[in-house]
Amino acid sequence: MRHHADIPLLWPFLVYGLAVVSLVSGILIISWFLGERHEEPATAQAYEGGIIVTGTARLRFPVHFYIVAMFFVIFDVESAFVISWAISIRSAGWAGYTAIGLFIMTLSAVTIYIWRIGALNFGPDAARLLKAYFSQLKTTMPDEVVDKQGQ
Repeated sequence: MRHHADIPLLWPFLVYGLAVVSLVSGILIISWFLGERHEEPATAQAYEGGIIVTGTARLRFPVHFYIVAMFFVIFDVESAFVISWAISIRSAGWAGYTAIGLFIMTLSAVTIYIWRIGALNFGPDAARLLKAYFSQLKTTMPDEVVDKQGQ
């Protein structure tokens, strides 16, 4: 049999939630009725410090920028975990040491995997460039010079 003292009081959270929803709804409704409305053509145009717009702001960036950003976030979070573990190394004990070891091994394995499949190759392919260079050299130089440079 449960007593009333065992059941947590949830009504303050319900009142708080209703107050937040009511306040946000009220602010949105009041701003809708009191806000100004403009229908001029210049209203929808971008304005940056008096500079006339010359093109679209929707530029297509190469995927490499997004990959670099994702790697930054991943390794930033990883460093936060490792630093947190290093701060609490004594209280974490061997279980924490094992967990951080598995964490670092997993991230290392994933990094090696994405490196091997070529996800980190942002620049031109060096082997292909060298092959093209030496094939160009073969047409312009004697064979003995090309053989010495190609080794």
